[in-house]
Amino acid sequence: MKQYDILILGAGPGGYVAAIKAAQMGAKTAVIEAGEVGGVCLNVGCIPTKTLLKSAKVYEYVMNASKYGIDINDKSAVSVNLDAMVKRKNQAVKRLTGGVKMLLEKNGVDIYKGFGEVVDKNTVKVNDETLSTKNLIIATGSSPMIPDIEGIKESFDQGYAVTSTEVLDPKELPEHLIVIGAGTISIEFATMYNALGSKVTILQRSPRILSGIDKDLSEAMAKVLTKKGVKIIYGVKQKKFEGNKVTVEVNGEEKTFEGDKILVSLGRTPNLKGLENLNLETDRKGIITDERLRTNIEGVYAIGDINGKHLLAHVASAEGIIAVENIMGKDSKMSYDRIPSCIYSFPEIATVGLTEDEAREKGYDIVVGTFPLSANGKALAEGDRDGFVKIVANKEYGEILGMHMMASTATDMIAEGVMTMELEGTLEDLARGIHPHPTLSETVMEAAHLALGSPIHTLKS
Repeated sequence: MKQYDILILGAGPGGYVAAIKAAQMGAKTAVIEAGEVGGVCLNVGCIPTKTLLKSAKVYEYVMNASKYGIDINDKSAVSVNLDAMVKRKNQAVKRLTGGVKMLLEKNGVDIYKGFGEVVDKNTVKVNDETLSTKNLIIATGSSPMIPDIEGIKESFDQGYAVTSTEVLDPKELPEHLIVIGAGTISIEFATMYNALGSKVTILQRSPRILSGIDKDLSEAMAKVLTKKGVKIIYGVKQKKFEGNKVTVEVNGEEKTFEGDKILVSLGRTPNLKGLENLNLETDRKGIITDERLRTNIEGVYAIGDINGKHLLAHVASAEGIIAVENIMGKDSKMSYDRIPSCIYSFPEIATVGLTEDEAREKGYDIVVGTFPLSANGKALAEGDRDGFVKIVANKEYGEILGMHMMASTATDMIAEGVMTMELEGTLEDLARGIHPHPTLSETVMEAAHLALGSPIHTLKS
């Protein structure tokens, strides 16, 4: 029986990062992966989605080239080559997953391809082997949640209903895509298919899309999508599926929508199979862990989607490092109050920290600065004027409590908010920091000036 200091179930962004860190800290380490190295993120999540979104963005630019002074005489000659798009996506995935496998091997991590079944906290079976470990890190991730709705299974079997996994490999462009749900994944695919020319209808249960983010951002994105032709139906209660049709109740009235494809995107469920022998303490989100990623069983840790705290790749990676450091004798804690969240729509959305409503609910006396992209030189030059940067700060000290933005490069710009909060920075720090001109990053500085009551490139509201 092979023996390890740390054995990791799952080689996604949490598991493989934990494995590399463990090996670097001197632990004899192995990782078990039933699918492909890289997990959901690299194979059927973050990377392939963003690759396809880039293709959609290029197509959207071409079809709107006249906006930039470029005339295309025959737009009918411009077409979407789905096969080429998917091939490009697959090449990006293959390169990254191959790179991760190489990194694991070069760091001395043993890789087992197969499904790991836990016998007890120190023993795991994979294929025909039994492995022994002093410490176990569970990083088995999550899967798309399929609700219990009449006819939905048959709709999936017939190929009409799809999850975020199947929709990444389109054989043809749907004339009409119905999207069930309006979370991050839903909005990204709605953005992509809308840009490629599909009619898109979003069926949403709550009164607004992206209900977990700042209300101003949510409302602004709804306006952008509507302006681009996406239809959003609110207050929807699912009733039944019939092949390519979905029947819902809206304000007491029954309505049926018909589409070529129906994307079911209503959240994800933790992958707990194979862990039954551990008797782990769980809730509806997943395995319960503390700030050190410890479970209720000594020597067993859980990271990433499986603990249900934040279903984000970068959080899983950070948790993996924290878990390993604790195993190796350090006292490391995970902080969940400065987690950046990104939506790769057109334009992008990015947030970190408290929303305005959350800050008020927590009793903070706050000041808010919101600067529109329409007043930014780079945004005007690029023709991407939709959006804004909003900063929420503690009024007494100016400490940044949250930053929320919509811009074409918001997912990159949010790092400034993350680091400012990590260093307990203030509005004064952001306002005094010289930002390069012309850039979209200037909107962060301008929002800080506005929150301080002395706006430079806009008027006081």
